[in-house]
Amino acid sequence: MNRVLTYITLVFFCFSISGFGQRFHISNKKKYEKIKFELVNNLMVVPVELNGTKLSFILDTGVSSPILFNLTNQDSIQINNVSEITLQGLGEGDPIQALKSTKNTFKIGNAKNFNQALYVVIDRDLNFSTSLGIPIHGIIGYDLFKDFVVEVNYSSSSLKLYNPNDYQYKTSKRKQTLPLSLIDKKAFVDGAVTKEDDSEIPVKLLVDTGSSDALWLFHDPDKGLDIPEKNYEDFLGQGLSGNIFGKRTKLKGIRIGMFQLNEAKAAFPYKESFSAIKDFGDRNGSVGGEVLKRFNIVFDYPRNKITLSKNGYFNRPFQYNLAGIELQHNGVRYIAERIADSRGVVKAEHNDSFGNVQILMDNSTRLSLVPEIVVSGIRAGSPAEEAGLKEGDVILAINGKEIHDYKIQEILQMLNEREGKRVRVQIERYNKDLLFTFVLKDIFETKKP
Repeated sequence: MNRVLTYITLVFFCFSISGFGQRFHISNKKKYEKIKFELVNNLMVVPVELNGTKLSFILDTGVSSPILFNLTNQDSIQINNVSEITLQGLGEGDPIQALKSTKNTFKIGNAKNFNQALYVVIDRDLNFSTSLGIPIHGIIGYDLFKDFVVEVNYSSSSLKLYNPNDYQYKTSKRKQTLPLSLIDKKAFVDGAVTKEDDSEIPVKLLVDTGSSDALWLFHDPDKGLDIPEKNYEDFLGQGLSGNIFGKRTKLKGIRIGMFQLNEAKAAFPYKESFSAIKDFGDRNGSVGGEVLKRFNIVFDYPRNKITLSKNGYFNRPFQYNLAGIELQHNGVRYIAERIADSRGVVKAEHNDSFGNVQILMDNSTRLSLVPEIVVSGIRAGSPAEEAGLKEGDVILAINGKEIHDYKIQEILQMLNEREGKRVRVQIERYNKDLLFTFVLKDIFETKKP
């Protein structure tokens, strides 16, 4: 069963900003540089050094220049040659104020760029870290992909950066190399949507590793891209200019090259969220992380190629937010644990995921500082809403398991394990503990078109 859920979708693409002649290179002259990333909510989080400061960035094929955001009072980052600009990203909000900076030093593994342009978003409300549960400081894309052949192994959560002249293609029946179109510093691949009668509609898709969702399509009846009757309105994601809404549905299938994915999760975003895009050209949508992670991928921007090979994620079913709950971190809270029994014997210490700040009281009780997980949104008509859960509720336990030992994606797994499962959620509301129970249902059977 698929254990990777994508209920909180983040989308970072839709920026086209001029470059400044910067270039990455591998400093130690190796043929490639291997880098481990953390796969969180279908997004690749890579370690980056910016002018000597260690940060975490989303690796995003849909962004043209690095963008830095989520700066706190504790962050101390030097940026060079700064001027003010205005940016418009995805979402229904207004343009946002930003800073443009040049001649910065970026380091990813041993790949370095000493003349990197950078954009700093100064909106305090923009913070993707709360949704992902780990610090996220920015996004980087085209400037890295243009200088290397980038081999992404989703199975091992690693990528390799090859000098283009050193990369050699290997033939295999399990792999397929396809044309990759580069338009305005963004990568596109051709695919096809499978209709109920097994006919196909050709589509041109933005390849977007910065979206944790599966597939977005633009509603276009003239082309045959109609929204299926079984759909529901949903919050699709958070862009740099606000929230994105649309219709979520299921397609009979989507094909990219020789690879066919059946019962494919898809969404049709409302056009208001794409006001920043003046001309779609022949683009019909985008393919995101929930599809892309099913392949190990070679991105070859210098030769306009992409190579796909199936991995262990390929046949896992697409996941839906069956409970209808969205979660986010909301600071920290203390929990009290008794560490001595009635005889005064202290229990053995155990390692947990958080609890890194602890206070011992009378050698029998321990106070641990743990993340506070709250309900940030509830889908109308969902099992969670019908049971009585509300936005702002603090999650304490699920099916008897205290959640402070788990990452936010693991908590979402508990809430959305499978259709028909009964879920018990203990929450805190106005300093009172409450217990709610609901059964996970087929999302398309419970929603009317």
